[in-house]
Amino acid sequence: MSQPAKTSPRASSAPDAPESAAGTRAAAQRLKMRRELATAAMELFATKGYEATTVDEIAATAGVARRTFFRHFRSKEEAIFPDHDDTLIRAEAVLDVAPAHEHPLDTVCRGIKEVMKMYAASPAVSVERYRLTREVPALREREIASVARYERLFTRYLLAHFDETDHHDGNDDPLLAEVAASAVVTAHNHVLRRWLRAGGQGDVEAQLDHAFSIVRKTFGTGIGAGRTLGPAAPSAPAAVRTEGEVLVAVARTDAPLDEVMRTIEEALRTR
Repeated sequence: MSQPAKTSPRASSAPDAPESAAGTRAAAQRLKMRRELATAAMELFATKGYEATTVDEIAATAGVARRTFFRHFRSKEEAIFPDHDDTLIRAEAVLDVAPAHEHPLDTVCRGIKEVMKMYAASPAVSVERYRLTREVPALREREIASVARYERLFTRYLLAHFDETDHHDGNDDPLLAEVAASAVVTAHNHVLRRWLRAGGQGDVEAQLDHAFSIVRKTFGTGIGAGRTLGPAAPSAPAAVRTEGEVLVAVARTDAPLDEVMRTIEEALRTR
């Protein structure tokens, strides 16, 4: 007697694969067109000037119709920032899948690196865009608006780890979270501007890591210090004890991973 054929999980999910692939292709094509329009806009702004350039000219230079331009951008000043929407999504994805043990400030630092990667992927384009934003107030305002979106994202993320309404004496977490989010964005922008002024030369990732280490040192140990942990909570970020050949570590859930590891390493060395 023959048995009914079994459908493997992979086979049952196969119909979703073409849909997913089609979505990926559509997103890639969308970004490609946005970049082509941005290139056309930057060329015209540089040769004709921002005020003298029209949307029709940008579309014509990119080889598309006016309506295609407005499917991708709402205005000509928005056209030279084609990657910010996608980068914001990538930065948010970093926050969404952050490991539970990671300090939220470290997660935010990793998230904003997606922004730096966007600029570093095309140094020449980024440098030219920076020059234009310095010269054209409307472009500068658009850039500021884009930066504000990242700052709001990271502030929401940090505040979500603490009770924003809990303002009892000694609890400065909500204040520190908001200030720290601003500090991360400011540190990133400081390094980015310095790199752009240098013509996109130098190890920008190393410079960014150094700037983030200063932010972590300033704010990382403060966030979480005012939280009520209960009478049984250890006062130190981490504590260790030995039970025969077993080393037992106890740490607060908000303790920075590097502090926990340092405590364990010191305990192992003294055994």
